Amino acid sequence: MSLVPLPSSIIPFLEPYLPREKNDRPFVTLTWAQSIDSRIAAAPGTQTKISHPETKTMTHYLRAYHDAILVGIGTVLADDPKLTCRYGNFSKIRPVVVDPAAKWDYSKSTISTLCQELKALAPIILTNREAEPLKENVELLQSHGGSYRALQFLLEYEHNWIEVLRELHACDIKSVMIEGGAKVINSLLVSENLVDSVIVTIGPVFLGKQGVEVSPPAGLELQDVAWWRGTTDSVMAARLITLPEVEDLDETTE
Repeated sequence: MSLVPLPSSIIPFLEPYLPREKNDRPFVTLTWAQSIDSRIAAAPGTQTKISHPETKTMTHYLRAYHDAILVGIGTVLADDPKLTCRYGNFSKIRPVVVDPAAKWDYSKSTISTLCQELKALAPIILTNREAEPLKENVELLQSHGGSYRALQFLLEYEHNWIEVLRELHACDIKSVMIEGGAKVINSLLVSENLVDSVIVTIGPVFLGKQGVEVSPPAGLELQDVAWWRGTTDSVMAARLITLPEVEDLDETTE
């Protein structure tokens, strides 16, 4: 399905939050679409329409400015996404999948088919050192130009993003757009000094308590906040400030 035109007003809105060169690690853009009640899906493992087609185009516009797009294994298993860029000249973007236990059957994925047809770059799949990917997946991925990368303690990757970004930097990835799922988003929101831009699309819908929630385990404050309003969605762009932990109420009440 073709993309709808990108609203011209969104280009200057996004410009201050686009990747800038960094020396020590890739520039990190954390982005997702959510409901008014901070849900990114109606239930675990399900695809849920939240945003307007024009903000879908915005997502592909943002991808065109990044070297890689990263998602967690939950997103891949639930959605079987293409993880491509369809904006402008259809520039290719490198998929990165965080798959600690090597659960993903790459050979049966949409991405594998696209790579076979030379329509996409092959992914980098990050696993834990103890994981054992299927031999046929390893061979097929290598034939497409991708690779498995084993990292230490990736089963606790919410505490190991520095190692993930270091590995991507070694792969000559200078910017990465991270799109989910909820566990990935929540852990990165409290990873100090690792996220450079946050771009959130808010759709006009409530998904309810059973939905998959984005809510980090610690308080956060945003700075350099800007808003854009579209046909139905609102988009917030910002940068993060990590708040100190709140003291125990009994100790602070006089």
